[in-house]
Amino acid sequence: MTELKPKDHPEEVATHRHAVIGPLCARELGRGALAATLRELSEVRFRAPGADLTRCYSVPTLERWYYAYRAHGLLGLSPQGRSDRGRGRKLTPALRNLICDIRREYPSASAALIVRTLETDGRLERGLVKASTVQKFLKQAGLDRIAVRDGAGATTRLRWQASAPDALWHADVCHGPTLTFGTTRTPIRIHGMLDDCSRYTVALEAHKSETELDMLRVFIRALRTHGRPDVLYLDNGSTYRGEVLRTACARLGINLLHAQPYDPQARGKMERFWRTLRDGCLNHLGTVGSLDELNAKLGVFLERHYLPQPHAGLMGRTPRDVYTPSVRTPNYVSEAALRDALTVRERRRVRRDTTVSVEGDIYELHQGFLAGRVVDIAYSLLDDPIAPVVEYEGRSYPLHHVDPEKNAQIKRPLKNPSHDPAKAPVDFDPSCTLETRELQDDEEDLDAIF
Repeated sequence: MTELKPKDHPEEVATHRHAVIGPLCARELGRGALAATLRELSEVRFRAPGADLTRCYSVPTLERWYYAYRAHGLLGLSPQGRSDRGRGRKLTPALRNLICDIRREYPSASAALIVRTLETDGRLERGLVKASTVQKFLKQAGLDRIAVRDGAGATTRLRWQASAPDALWHADVCHGPTLTFGTTRTPIRIHGMLDDCSRYTVALEAHKSETELDMLRVFIRALRTHGRPDVLYLDNGSTYRGEVLRTACARLGINLLHAQPYDPQARGKMERFWRTLRDGCLNHLGTVGSLDELNAKLGVFLERHYLPQPHAGLMGRTPRDVYTPSVRTPNYVSEAALRDALTVRERRRVRRDTTVSVEGDIYELHQGFLAGRVVDIAYSLLDDPIAPVVEYEGRSYPLHHVDPEKNAQIKRPLKNPSHDPAKAPVDFDPSCTLETRELQDDEEDLDAIF
């Protein structure tokens, strides 16, 4: 059996005191018998908890313990500390508020540093308050360094998990090592997406940058393979704050959720995966000659070492088993819906030479009547390279890369073929409306009326 011990030092002392006066409490003592028994007991030596020597207790002490036990039981024998213990009696209310504000603003500052700084600034009398007093006060106020570091924020941090696969995906970028491809040193950025419920990696690709376009391409491939999630959980980096991503997710019915700034613990699952990736793969890459070779190594790590490995957070199950199609129902996205969701539209004015700039390239129109007009340029991020079109008044017109040398050799086309000049003269003379004869007839009609 587990040994039963007092829960703390006060209970240990109370148990000892009860052992001293216990025989008195169990006896029926007549008038005057209590005083005599207490005098006899005061001559007996006892060893207090933690003491090396034995000692005797005075009659008043034994009498106080006796009546305290009769009134309150074992709790009455527990030693009571000072009511103002740990409150820093020499700390004024203004100084208390100042110390609390300093700890909130500088959570890593120790109590000794706070006292030393306030004494140097002249806001605290030197030697008036010890660092231990400030430390006890901060602990009582819930602002000790452990509480501030691990319990930051107005709410309590809880362990949470999505209820089903594809309910929530994490997305993040890991700064990998700098590799040498040929003679060029290239910093590597690992784009990853992790299913929250199963810890299954739905996407993991190495790129040379961490732009929004890189992230979108990784996201598109994950959508085509695994379907769409209900929620996409991101940090606050510029890669995940773009208008294109927000619009695309809104069109696909995916809710975007961003973690609070400066709170990496809120995305602990993704950070834990990055640590596993570093320890099992990135720190032991060996010789890598290209980005494709690095992505192949990442794929081998996932297939052989991560996905089939039992996970403690999954109660010993593997990410692959939890994410199997038999457990989940993938919500696949059609190519038409994906193309529509990733179609970008920008306002442009067509130049007089029927050219327009799109993503740094110059395109031209065959419809000359659009020269000088403001139009919408639409292109899908699914296309690589992009194939932009002009949208104007409900119609679409294709754009083509301009070839100035070819244009120098061809005949200039009409601006609008439907507006070809008439081949035969038309009987139409607007000057007839200005003849004076009609004006005289109108005056004669007015004279007849009046």
